Amino acid sequence: METLINKKNILIINGHPNKDSFNYALANAYKEAAIKSGALVTEINIVDLNFNPNLQYGYSNRMELEPDLLYSLGKIKQADHLVWVHPVWWGGYPAIMKGFIDRLFLPGLTYKYKENSLWWDKLLTGKTARIITTIDQPAWYYRWIYGNPSINQLKKSTLEFCGIKPVKVITIGIIKTASPIKRSSWLNKVNKLGHKHI
Repeated sequence: METLINKKNILIINGHPNKDSFNYALANAYKEAAIKSGALVTEINIVDLNFNPNLQYGYSNRMELEPDLLYSLGKIKQADHLVWVHPVWWGGYPAIMKGFIDRLFLPGLTYKYKENSLWWDKLLTGKTARIITTIDQPAWYYRWIYGNPSINQLKKSTLEFCGIKPVKVITIGIIKTASPIKRSSWLNKVNKLGHKHI
């Protein structure tokens, strides 16, 4: 029998502020399949956390982390695989998710600059990630016309910057015009990803 030590530790981070959104159905589809296939799964719904999303002093003065952010940091460090679920709004992700990243992905916590150098240590090396993002335009249009700004920001400028690799992406849309059959097919696709822990 597989021990808890050998089970993959998956953390699902949901950045959508509305729990009635399709993003929560997608997160649940991934979670259910991952649990059934033997993974340990924890969820963080950013909207439930009590914290100031504003990095008030930039990087000049460190703000004390609220208990919910300390909890989240611990879960991120424990996880083998991070699953980020969020919508694309104005080419980015929701403000509450941006605030979560601004407050938590800080020097000394998720990366550390080397002394007298422009290079840095990646403190989250050894972890992998999956981005599940929803849009209201064709995925090809978002990629070729706009250049995938939200994906580049989260994947390249945040997760890979901190050492998380590989980071795989699934872009789901067009959400607003999708039929129930189409939504069901997307849920099945995400369920398969959860079953494989990818």
